[in-house]
Amino acid sequence: MNEIIKPKIGPYRRHLLLCTGPRCAADGVAQALFDSLGDKFKAAGLDNGEMRVKRTRTACFAACKGGPILCVQPDGTWYYGVTDAVMDRIVSEHLVGGRPVAEHVFHQAAEDGETPAP
Repeated sequence: MNEIIKPKIGPYRRHLLLCTGPRCAADGVAQALFDSLGDKFKAAGLDNGEMRVKRTRTACFAACKGGPILCVQPDGTWYYGVTDAVMDRIVSEHLVGGRPVAEHVFHQAAEDGETPAP
């Protein structure tokens, strides 16, 4: 019988979830954006230490309009239309500076964990 081993993940402050599904963005644009994150995090000092940011590709958020779609957790901030330039702003203004890039936010979870009323 095989024993299940408990996995380990190093500490991180935020987790970016980026949709790389084919309906979110055409021609591999979202995958290229995902692939660029390692260098962006390193340049901003987000690749280790207490500010470390983890990244994960997702297949679909079921919010396909306006992709690529990005979710920043645990902040509950959802971005649409994330281009390379928008991602640079998200890294510098949100992940480093703590201020979401408001003009690209399409949903923000309430601080108490409840979804705000429309």
